[in-house]
Amino acid sequence: MALAIFADLLGILSKGRTIIAVSGTNGKTTTTAMVAQGWDVGTVTNDTGANMPAGHVAALASSGTHVALEVDEAWLEEVVARTSPAVIVALNLSRDQLDRAGEVRQLAERWRRVLGGAAGVVVANANDPLIVYAAETASRVVWVDVATAWRADAQSCPHCTRALVFEDDSWHCACGFKKPEALAARLNDDAFVGEVRYDLVLGIPGEFNRSNALMALVALGAIGVDLQEAARRIVAITTVAGRYAQRSWRGRHLRLLLAKNPAGFEAMLSVLGPEEHDVLIAINARVADGRDPSWLYDVGFERLRGRRVWCLGERRLDLATRLWYAGVDAEVVDDDAAVLESNATSLVANYTAFSDWIARTSPC
Repeated sequence: MALAIFADLLGILSKGRTIIAVSGTNGKTTTTAMVAQGWDVGTVTNDTGANMPAGHVAALASSGTHVALEVDEAWLEEVVARTSPAVIVALNLSRDQLDRAGEVRQLAERWRRVLGGAAGVVVANANDPLIVYAAETASRVVWVDVATAWRADAQSCPHCTRALVFEDDSWHCACGFKKPEALAARLNDDAFVGEVRYDLVLGIPGEFNRSNALMALVALGAIGVDLQEAARRIVAITTVAGRYAQRSWRGRHLRLLLAKNPAGFEAMLSVLGPEEHDVLIAINARVADGRDPSWLYDVGFERLRGRRVWCLGERRLDLATRLWYAGVDAEVVDDDAAVLESNATSLVANYTAFSDWIARTSPC
């Protein structure tokens, strides 16, 4: 309502503040939380995940000069124009909900225009070709070398359309487009910013979250934050808006994992517990999830062969069908009580299914 009355309210509320904007298809909520935690205890942030202008206005209504904003990738252009962030963190670009998100290559073109005109520092993932394409026109770029497992949307060169060549931890095209060489930070067995090593043994699982943590550190370093202190704060995070949390339900413990698209699912499937444990997967298809669940066919569920998967949620039959094609032993659950027969320790869910399970469980 406030934006309807005063269209430039976001710009007015941003004045006099140092803003770090974080965007990408996956990892932006966690990375934003890491930026806020690593900055200082008074950092203003939209920690509820409301990542469009209305949510930004709500966050900026709080006092404080340090601001960490999660930004929906489709809204990055408008938010950058109105808030003039000191730093823009560009995480990754991949396919998302089919009925809401446009073709990912079109989004990369839009980001290229946005980042090319940005006055602030762009902290960009050098291992995602679409991010490199979007950020290579920016006047001030800090390239970060982090693990990027999902490249299914970047198989061809965005400049010439020829096939990209991926070799070990690098990539290139015959036209000369390639992974940037001037890397300010890198993550392999250890995390380095310049020549300084940082201990990133996190309280939340996944190599992808170590990547998010390094991106957050580099963003904070761009505005002069003490990175050793920031790293100590970041590794203390154990949950982000309920994600990765250990929850109690009917006397048993479950780790809740949020996944909303193929790349996100691939990441979450990589952090499941021991193979002898079953897995609960809950899928809905409400407005927040996207009405079209056909993206399930882009997820590599074949890696779950040998496990038993319990299919929950409003689109449990769609999920079970996909698992049948993947050769995975699946059990369709119509009654929650049946879940008690499983020995699952992890539940993977998309947006509204995740919210449903947060509501019905309690912290351990």
